Amino acid sequence: MTLTLTVSDEVRALAPGFTPVVVEAHGLTNGPSTEASSALLDDAARRLAARLAGRAPHEDPHMAAWRAVYTAFGSKPSRTRNSAEALAKRALSGAGLPRINALVDLYNAISVAHLIPVGGEDIDRIQGGMRLVRATGDEDFTTVAGGAETVEHPDAGEVVWRDDLGVTCRRWNWRQGPRTRLTEDTVSGVFLLEGLHPVPVAGIEAAAAELAELLEKFSPGADVTVRAGG
Repeated sequence: MTLTLTVSDEVRALAPGFTPVVVEAHGLTNGPSTEASSALLDDAARRLAARLAGRAPHEDPHMAAWRAVYTAFGSKPSRTRNSAEALAKRALSGAGLPRINALVDLYNAISVAHLIPVGGEDIDRIQGGMRLVRATGDEDFTTVAGGAETVEHPDAGEVVWRDDLGVTCRRWNWRQGPRTRLTEDTVSGVFLLEGLHPVPVAGIEAAAAELAELLEKFSPGADVTVRAGG
């Protein structure tokens, strides 16, 4: 069954150039990071460095657009970076990119190589469809702090992804909650690539096609589809 994703009118008004593209996959095989998935991350870091040509990630026009949107809904982008900028900053540092598990490595590699925020969620852990909305501030966001599970609440007006149980990702694509993240047991996943003007739709679609190809390569026999989101 195809997962339903919707974008609210309030979010559309905030970011009229927003372009989401969805990669949905069933029959996935996940596990610990491998030499192959690690090599993809290293290659992505090299592609990023060539793309930026000495600039900082936030100087890229796409990252500048995300910073403007974050500011528009009340977040400080220098403190709460969008997921692509945060990964890019780490990729260019001595720390390098984290190795999480094979599926997360794949979408992180695409995010860094194309400098596009990409998120991945376990479909079997999502309740109802996913919705991109401006929060009321009463929604629950389950996270982990100090090694213990805790419940936070987004700021009123903050852009969040949520399902029927609560928020799955705060500040648009800044912090994902553990409830729906991809684990080594994941067999069905949805991957959301999020673009803003000035990145053309074709650029987001090309990144999505590359991710779909990688998912098919790492999970032979998986059913992978690409479609417009929202």
